[in-house]
Amino acid sequence: MEQFRIHRGFCRPLYVFEVGFAIDLDEAARRVEAAATRPMLRHREGAAGPFEYRPAPLRINQDRAGPPLPGFDLSPAVEVVLYDFGAASLSYSIPLDGSLEDLAALSVALREDRPLLEDARRRVTELIQALGGAVQRPGVAESVEDYFCFEITAWEGATDAGPFCSRHAELIARVLRGEAGQLSPDEIADALHARLSFGRQDFTLVDWNSALIFDSEPGDLRAVLEFANVQLLELRWLDSQLDRALERAYQVLSLRAGWRSVAPGFLVEDLRQLSTLQVDSAVLLERVTNALKFLGEEYLARLYRMAAGRLHLAEWDGVITRKLATVESIYQKVTDRAATRRMELLMWMVILLIAFEIGLSLRK
Repeated sequence: MEQFRIHRGFCRPLYVFEVGFAIDLDEAARRVEAAATRPMLRHREGAAGPFEYRPAPLRINQDRAGPPLPGFDLSPAVEVVLYDFGAASLSYSIPLDGSLEDLAALSVALREDRPLLEDARRRVTELIQALGGAVQRPGVAESVEDYFCFEITAWEGATDAGPFCSRHAELIARVLRGEAGQLSPDEIADALHARLSFGRQDFTLVDWNSALIFDSEPGDLRAVLEFANVQLLELRWLDSQLDRALERAYQVLSLRAGWRSVAPGFLVEDLRQLSTLQVDSAVLLERVTNALKFLGEEYLARLYRMAAGRLHLAEWDGVITRKLATVESIYQKVTDRAATRRMELLMWMVILLIAFEIGLSLRK
């Protein structure tokens, strides 16, 4: 059996942040001093139909070295990607060579490395501050989504994807899960079941927190996986925002303010906040879910569907849609209640005026 060895590749630790409501990418490109590009994906299949980001994200290259990663070399090249719907991703590069055991050790080390995450947050925060007015409602949220792409671009000892994955199943699963110890057969099967190949030798394994890519040109594959994680972060952030909105909406709905509720300004600010959040959430959900179009590029579309399944994007989308509907229902109930009480007040005012007129007539 031929010994497997990695000749060339990179590990790309990825961190995704929510940084604002929206980003003017053209204005951001003018403000940054680092090299910035708006690349498009390439066609893997030579298909005629177009596919693209709408609009294309802004990619900014930095050459400041990150914090040391004990036992591994961290390249000074760092890439930050800005999306128009207010998200930013940052990825590092770690050169790869050696064996699958080395990959497994790196995967474990990355899961335990906090300085890399702190450095990523600091870089993104500094960039958003430098962009100034190009970012609407700026602010780097506490939530972060991390993902690790292991890209092998040159290797020996793997001539066919199927037998190779079967022969090294446990080691590959440990790379994907970042586990130092042995895994159960069920865990191994779950880690390796999402696999996609274009040729006989290349393949991509997608897990919920990492991916293993054997391909001489992995850039497009990584970009698709990156975007799926950006969507996940945005959906998680939307979900937390809607949770707070629902809590406030329930409080508003349960208020017992008596006849104060018929006053013109009663609950106006609460209702305004609910309606604003509802509109903002619906707009952001639409922009996030429709930013990447696959028209004629079936291979990348299949990869995206696989990643979306592993990250449970459809379930997150369904939860957010239901919460938006709940906010709409509560908003409608509160406004209907206020309108009903105002109508009751008007009715009683009319009755009192009629009684007053009758009283005056009887006195005369």
